[in-house]
Amino acid sequence: MPEIHEVATLTSKGQITVPKPIRQALGVEAGGKIAFDLRGGEVVVTRAEAQHEDPSIGAFLDLLEADIRAGRNVQCLPDELARSMLANAGYAVNLDEDIDGAVEL
Repeated sequence: MPEIHEVATLTSKGQITVPKPIRQALGVEAGGKIAFDLRGGEVVVTRAEAQHEDPSIGAFLDLLEADIRAGRNVQCLPDELARSMLANAGYAVNLDEDIDGAVEL
């Protein structure tokens, strides 16, 4: 990741606007989550992974991830289920859209 130096102003309510180059580097858009970690006197800012509010969806995704990591042959999800899961996680994805660039599994 490229080195970026930006300065933000703290408001009286303790709020800051995350500078656009930082948001872009983290891949965070409006509504996205950012994590702040204090490490040895420095604050490290990272994109927070999405947390699923519905425990059944989170449990299903954990199970699916475990199957994939174990090398089990995971069949394709029905498109309607995949669209619903992505929408619930806050992702607007067109499953019919071509993928640009390299894909890492």
